[in-house]
Amino acid sequence: MTIRERERAGISGILALIILLAVEILAVYMFVGAVREAKLGGPGTPIIFWIVVSILGFFLMLGVFTVHPNQGVVLQLFGKYTGTVKVPGLRWANPFLTKRRISLRVRNFETGRLKVNDQDGNPIEIAAVVVWKVVETAEASFQVDNYEEYVHVQSEAALRNLATAYPYDSHEEHQISLRGHTGTVAEHLQKEIQERLAVAGVEVIEARISHLAYAPEIAAAMLQRQQAAAIIAARQKIVEGAVGMVEMALDMLAEKKVVELDQERRVAMVSNLLVVLCGERAVQPILNTGTLYQ
Repeated sequence: MTIRERERAGISGILALIILLAVEILAVYMFVGAVREAKLGGPGTPIIFWIVVSILGFFLMLGVFTVHPNQGVVLQLFGKYTGTVKVPGLRWANPFLTKRRISLRVRNFETGRLKVNDQDGNPIEIAAVVVWKVVETAEASFQVDNYEEYVHVQSEAALRNLATAYPYDSHEEHQISLRGHTGTVAEHLQKEIQERLAVAGVEVIEARISHLAYAPEIAAAMLQRQQAAAIIAARQKIVEGAVGMVEMALDMLAEKKVVELDQERRVAMVSNLLVVLCGERAVQPILNTGTLYQ
């Protein structure tokens, strides 16, 4: 059975305190007067009455409590939930009510570095920062045993599940990865943590990965793999650019009729240009005193 929050304003504590102090002063004054009358032979019954009034007034003062800004006070009467007071200031409620204070401020914590396997089975280390706050004091108090511990445990469980759902790095163009799509991954993480913490009356404001790395035992091998992938990608760009430049050069030579090239000369020129454009070292000029055919 889900217990929903019921907000109560409570009675003004200042007003209640003034009234109870006035009752206490009156009770003391009447008690002193009754004692004097008793010494003079008057009735002693009023003495007991004013003692009871004084004790009752003191007991009712125990119902005065303070509510701080961004704080909720959960009220229970003999185990039954009666409401939550969120109005800041001095308030008064039945002294028999038990009062549990719950902070409504924004809080955050960082999970420990978890060692899990990503979607490809590679061991990685991952941690996240979760920003959260309590929005339903009744659910936080009665639906879970300890809502702060519940937030920590469920956040780490959601983080583990997230790490297994994506690869560390993408090997395809449209594949979502932990390293390359931080925004999408953060949204997924926040949504999953929120689904787990909704039962505890907690709202997840933000959840982001704070640490992401390969496990030490495979870090060196994966670094070489990343370097090789970067070199291949760079080479692809260089080749694409070189082919475009060669094509542009041949088209301009043909358009302006600078030189007439047969098929064999075009092949030689393309080969030379590609060597020049794709080579890693500076080109050394060679003086050709003959012709292509000699």
